[in-house]
Amino acid sequence: MSNKQTGAPTPPHGGKAKSMKPKNSKKTFLRLVGYFKPYIVTLIIVAVCIIVAAEANVYGTAQIETLVDSHITPMLVNGSSPEAWAGFGKAIGKMALVYGIGIICMYLNARLMVNVSTGILNDIRKQMFAKMQKLPIRYFDKHTHGEIMSRYTNDTDSMREMVSQSIPQILNSGFRVISVLVMMIILSPMLTLVAIIMLFLMVLVVKAIGKRSSAYYKTRQAALGKANGYIEEMTEGQKVVKVFCRESKVETEFGKINDDLRRAEAGANTWASMLMPLMGNLSYIHYTITAILGTLMIIAAASGNYISLLTLTAGQLITFLQYTRNFAQPITMLSQQFNSILSALAGAERIFEMLDEEPEVDEGRVTLVNARLDADGTLAECAERTHIWAWKRPAWIETIQNADGSFGSLEHPMELIRVRGDVRFKDVTFSYDGEKIVLDDISLYAKPGQKIAFVGSTGAGKTTITNLLNRFYDIQEGEITYDGIKLTDIRKDDLRRSLSMVLQDTHLFTGTVRDNIRYGKADATDDDIIQAAKLANADSFIRHLPNGYDTMIENDGENLSQGQRQLLAIARAAVADPPVIVLDEATSSIDTRTEALIEKGMDELMDGRTVFVIAHRLSTVRNSNAIMVLEHGKIIERGDHDDLMRAKGRYYQLYTGAFELS
Repeated sequence: MSNKQTGAPTPPHGGKAKSMKPKNSKKTFLRLVGYFKPYIVTLIIVAVCIIVAAEANVYGTAQIETLVDSHITPMLVNGSSPEAWAGFGKAIGKMALVYGIGIICMYLNARLMVNVSTGILNDIRKQMFAKMQKLPIRYFDKHTHGEIMSRYTNDTDSMREMVSQSIPQILNSGFRVISVLVMMIILSPMLTLVAIIMLFLMVLVVKAIGKRSSAYYKTRQAALGKANGYIEEMTEGQKVVKVFCRESKVETEFGKINDDLRRAEAGANTWASMLMPLMGNLSYIHYTITAILGTLMIIAAASGNYISLLTLTAGQLITFLQYTRNFAQPITMLSQQFNSILSALAGAERIFEMLDEEPEVDEGRVTLVNARLDADGTLAECAERTHIWAWKRPAWIETIQNADGSFGSLEHPMELIRVRGDVRFKDVTFSYDGEKIVLDDISLYAKPGQKIAFVGSTGAGKTTITNLLNRFYDIQEGEITYDGIKLTDIRKDDLRRSLSMVLQDTHLFTGTVRDNIRYGKADATDDDIIQAAKLANADSFIRHLPNGYDTMIENDGENLSQGQRQLLAIARAAVADPPVIVLDEATSSIDTRTEALIEKGMDELMDGRTVFVIAHRLSTVRNSNAIMVLEHGKIIERGDHDDLMRAKGRYYQLYTGAFELS
């Protein structure tokens, strides 16, 4: 529902993106880990594959020493022989087998993690969509559609990269670092000490850069969502933009939003791109120092002036140098994934913020049921559709005051109350933001079968009244009753099933015309749909469509005129057959000729039902039982058309053109 429909303030698009970082990365990560539980068996297999692959890499490298010292060097010194070449071939085959096992394990790891990551994202998206259905309208008034979509796309995609790539690589790198470190200690404790010192320096670099880059990642995600929201809004409103020649203005506004995004991305990418070269250069320095020291140790061993801990063979040095590269590579990979994890945690935090939003509160116990009238006139619940609705109120306890002034309780049994459409507002005061009063001490009533109209300037509070009737928002003061039952006592789903709304801004779903009308009543038959279309005077134009009722509607009814979309919305309301109907500028997009054609059908639709009408065309409210004139959240005039014309007040001025609606 758009902000125009709800009357709530629209969030601004402009302004600089506020710099934020994940508030609690550890908490966010631990919460994300909770989604791994259904895949624990797969993850165990993945962990085994990662360990085997890491150990295969380390063990395969260890065979270099054997190749050099036990095969290559002896052949260089003593000459080759068939036996020597056979031993060399076996050593090469052993290395190939070990590396082959590692490759197979890495392939299995990648395939399994793809299944895990897509499964987790599937679970998260399901939770997000389910949560979205439970969120109050207030949430959608405060967040643009594009910003919400960004959580489904950009944020979940960053999480996918972390789950499928970053976490496995971190585990793989961690095992490799530990295994390599152990092998390095076995080969040369002295050179290992140099490696540990370089490791300490690398950790300091990662920590320093990570601290600076983390602040930019949530800013980037938020700025991206904001940009998506603006792009979506401008895409939907391109006709309006062009009609009013606002291209330059929206380009300027987008330029500011895009600049905020650029600055956020530049800040994050600057530090991220700086990390890799630094880590690479440190690894080269480490490699060079190791090569120099190792060479000196070999020379010392050859000269006979050596200490056992400070000697190396050629094979050991070559192996150690390879381990040096293997030692630096996983650390470099860790630094690469660090930025990806920060981005993913920022996205995850935004997703969890949505999941943690307070859902729409529903404390109602009264439900809506089909009923029948027995021979003695009493109501009885009925399974099939009877066109008679009843409120089913469970056993309840009423607080009463005794004759002596004390208070007691009176227990009532379960009862059925026929739905008649008696709606009453008593001293209702409401504000969207808790500050600006939109409705001020409103009292009104609509008796069963009456048509109540609201007229007044934009922002006077007309649509807000219908929002409160649907409980899209709850009032701060006063009371609203429906057939004598407090609105808060009725379960929201049942309350809304008893109402049908036709809004000024229609929305049609992708599907056939038949499907869109049936949206008002899931079990509607084809005859019900056709009857509803005839009632709304939509049947004629539907039958002239290429495939009649089976014509596909796409892009919110782009292949239909605005008036035709409005007629389908009216038909959708008609098929629901509700006791109360709300028409919020329902005929605003229909020309006067079409309006005259459907007037009879609308009268039939409204017959016997309570109807609330919001209209700028005063000709559409002339036959209303009561007309409420609102200004600044107050009812300044009320009465039927004749009464208000005789009073010669604001309604008279509006009707005669002496005063125009703003």
